[in-house]
Amino acid sequence: MDVYDPDALTRDAFLGGKLHLWQPRKGYRAGVDPVLLAATVPAQAGQRVLELGCGVGAASLCLGARVPGLQLTGVEIQPAYAALARRNNPAFEVVEADIDAMPLALRQRQFDHVLANPPYFDRHASVAATNSGRETALGEATPLETWVKIAAKRLAPKGQAHFIHRAERLPDLIRSLPHDMGSIEVLPIAPRIGRMAELVILRARKSGRGAFRLNAPLIMHEGAQHLSDGDSYVPEIRAVLREGAALPF
Repeated sequence: MDVYDPDALTRDAFLGGKLHLWQPRKGYRAGVDPVLLAATVPAQAGQRVLELGCGVGAASLCLGARVPGLQLTGVEIQPAYAALARRNNPAFEVVEADIDAMPLALRQRQFDHVLANPPYFDRHASVAATNSGRETALGEATPLETWVKIAAKRLAPKGQAHFIHRAERLPDLIRSLPHDMGSIEVLPIAPRIGRMAELVILRARKSGRGAFRLNAPLIMHEGAQHLSDGDSYVPEIRAVLREGAALPF
């Protein structure tokens, strides 16, 4: 992907046009998931936020559009995606590195929030994507446990880690949390009423002591089944995607 070739890129609207992001025309393209993750982060102006595997910056920049005044930092292993993330917002500090080999200067810093949308698919049980950028984003090369432990290490006292992942990986997420991470909260996300959750958002707090909390499923679409093309999101989800609203839980 040539980030300087306009034909290789698209500039896409997010949050109802409040945010525009350059993305590769071919390869991994940010969808709904990072937008939902960003909407659930209860960040406040002045806080420090780190995103692991930021891609073109969708989650961080959606969060920054909703909460002005954040100090946003991202880590991205793919040079072309890191370059696009910087282009999407020059104030976004993007470090080009493997999350498991971050520069010492970054490893010495602490953050109020760390968020991640780790690769969803274990390639021992699935087929790799043919596009290298898409495969890096979707195929789990670095174990999920590593993502969780690195996120926890970068947190300031009382800081929160936030993850979105496939529902079947929830046990792995919880198992991977270090012992000093508590106040675990989980939001299941189901496509429709009566359907099983396909995604989960999990957050945990450094030194948190709150009881585990499993929230009622968040339903994405109206109706029990897909009947026609068009926007069928429930009002709560539509407000997040089209207006940049928060999604508290």
